[in-house]
Amino acid sequence: MHPITTVEFQKVISDIYSRESRRVLATLIRLLRDFDLAEEALHDAFAAALIQWPNDGIPQNPRAWLVSTGRFKAIDHLRRNARFNASLTHIAQELEDAISDSDNWADEYLEDDQLRLIFTCSHPSLSPEAQLALTLREVCGLTTEEIARAFLTTPSTIAQRIVRAKNKIRDAAIPYEIPASHELSARLDSVLQVIYLVFNEGYSASSGETITRQSLAKEAIRLARLLEELLPHAEVLGLLAFMLVQDSRAAARADENGDLITLEYQNRALWNHQQIAEASEIIQRALSMGGFGAYSIQAAIAAVHGEATTYEETDWAEIIGLYDILLRLNPSPIIELNRAVAFAMRDGAEAGLILVNAIAKQGDLEDYYLMHAALADFYRQLGQFTKAKIAYEQALRLTKQEPEKRFLQARINDLPR
Repeated sequence: MHPITTVEFQKVISDIYSRESRRVLATLIRLLRDFDLAEEALHDAFAAALIQWPNDGIPQNPRAWLVSTGRFKAIDHLRRNARFNASLTHIAQELEDAISDSDNWADEYLEDDQLRLIFTCSHPSLSPEAQLALTLREVCGLTTEEIARAFLTTPSTIAQRIVRAKNKIRDAAIPYEIPASHELSARLDSVLQVIYLVFNEGYSASSGETITRQSLAKEAIRLARLLEELLPHAEVLGLLAFMLVQDSRAAARADENGDLITLEYQNRALWNHQQIAEASEIIQRALSMGGFGAYSIQAAIAAVHGEATTYEETDWAEIIGLYDILLRLNPSPIIELNRAVAFAMRDGAEAGLILVNAIAKQGDLEDYYLMHAALADFYRQLGQFTKAKIAYEQALRLTKQEPEKRFLQARINDLPR
């Protein structure tokens, strides 16, 4: 350990919490076999760090220190409550006996505990909605409000799903483990969907002061790489490639003030072209394997954007063709919307407006701000400024992200009066 100043400590502890808290929680859940007890242990461990680290210095392995401290705090908590419930004494002793006191007692498990936890949260005994909500909450630390926006539902509904899922895992004694090889394929779809949603929240934050939550995006990519090592399935490769291409544009998506820069105006020199090249190679592997699906096609669409030297050189016809395939594989109003925008880029705003108005009439995307933003852009390009203003204002009401709010407000301000 090494001494540390107060200013250094505040920055380091914040960085460690951002980087390690979800990994620490995943390990504590495995060790303690209880979500709520593990969450309390996580908070107790960081509280202990706030007291001890300013005096003792930052441990060489903060994550292991936090796991060990959290585990001891949980056992102490159980022993204190044993006078109200005698069975807790036995549970505490079991936990203590099950774990070695050596410094590297958990090293072989720490790196893939989050992947292990994702598979636990995606157990087939849980509903698909519960699987996703629980994983986004426990593995990634999203709030119930953020998850609700991802699911286009209410926070109370998400909270109920999470509580029921935790109870199901406890009552059914679902193990915290990566499934055996013969079970992996059956469990893969829900795991991929979870990683996909985690990345989307990182790539375009549902709320807050920044466009991205880069730590989430990087974490999703890390988890996909772990999964690819475990199961090199075409769709695992497809999802990894998709995320790599999307993430490659991170440095160009906002200016120095944190304001949104749309794809058309991004400085492509700032894109991570090495990452795009890696993704292109992965896409080719995925498509050559057979069994590819929606993630591989999304990766191919992203690659067309990524490989275009300028915005004007984008092959919109190829993108539309890929969206046609994607719609057959995975019918979705959001995919229809994305296809409509690509259609407008090829054939003009009026063609796009017809398609998006038809999507709007279906009603599925009434609360999706990007649909209203697309309508507004088409109306603006066609000189229908009153309709454009109404659509921009609706999009502005629906978005929770500050850079997007500023972008939409600027569009409203720029409309001719």
